[in-house]
Amino acid sequence: MIGAIAGDIIGSVYEHRRIKTKDFSLFDGRCTFTDDTVLTVAIADAILSGRPYIDSIRHIGRRYPDAGYGASFIGWLLSPDPRPYNSWGNGSAMRVSPVGFAFTTEDHVLAQAKVTAEITHNHPEGVKGAQAAALAVFLARTGSDKESIRSRIASQFGYDLNRTVDGIRPSYSFDISCQGTVPEAIVAFLDSVSYEDAVRNAVSLGGDSDTLACIAGCIAEAFYGGVPDGVRTKVKELLTPDLWSVTEAFCAKYGCSLGSLGSDHGTYAVVLQ
Repeated sequence: MIGAIAGDIIGSVYEHRRIKTKDFSLFDGRCTFTDDTVLTVAIADAILSGRPYIDSIRHIGRRYPDAGYGASFIGWLLSPDPRPYNSWGNGSAMRVSPVGFAFTTEDHVLAQAKVTAEITHNHPEGVKGAQAAALAVFLARTGSDKESIRSRIASQFGYDLNRTVDGIRPSYSFDISCQGTVPEAIVAFLDSVSYEDAVRNAVSLGGDSDTLACIAGCIAEAFYGGVPDGVRTKVKELLTPDLWSVTEAFCAKYGCSLGSLGSDHGTYAVVLQ
């Protein structure tokens, strides 16, 4: 989960000034958390508390009205009678990572991801994007290798994952759809050698950078066994106390990265610039 939040923070600077390079400061002085983080924490809060997802999302989301929500979502968030609005946007996928960490079977992960999506993103592509992201996290944290993850997600959801970051980057542009974000974020992870590399891959595509890095980052966290201590420290520094409190409690309960790396998948280092 911290991997998702860190990806959002790192990518936030480049959402509106997109870049096509992996050579950038990991934590730029202007970086901040966005709606990706707020809603990820809200999903985690619902899982921890047992509250319905819709209640946690509306309760926590309303605390941060300027987090960068889309127009349809902000209307839903503030509505006295919120209804799903048939969205296929990538908002359903950016917030779902806690599901992949918390639940213990593929069926349960898929079912819960569907529930988190359908309160707003009840279009089939919106549901599919959330399920694919959550399942990728689940497979990564339960020991699947990259080729197994690639094959499983591609066969289940029909995404073209037989691509590379270098192949996608030249013609890729800003895309807020699940179908134009989730496969590319997964490829950014599949092409990586570390957590940091996955996030750099995602940002370098030059798209919806915070969301691409959020999705790639949560899968990479699960696969590589955590995030570097420096990344965790920076996330804690940049989150508000209430958001950090939920994050810390969720990670303590579900084994997300609260300490040093510990994975057979690989090791890596982070440079805070």
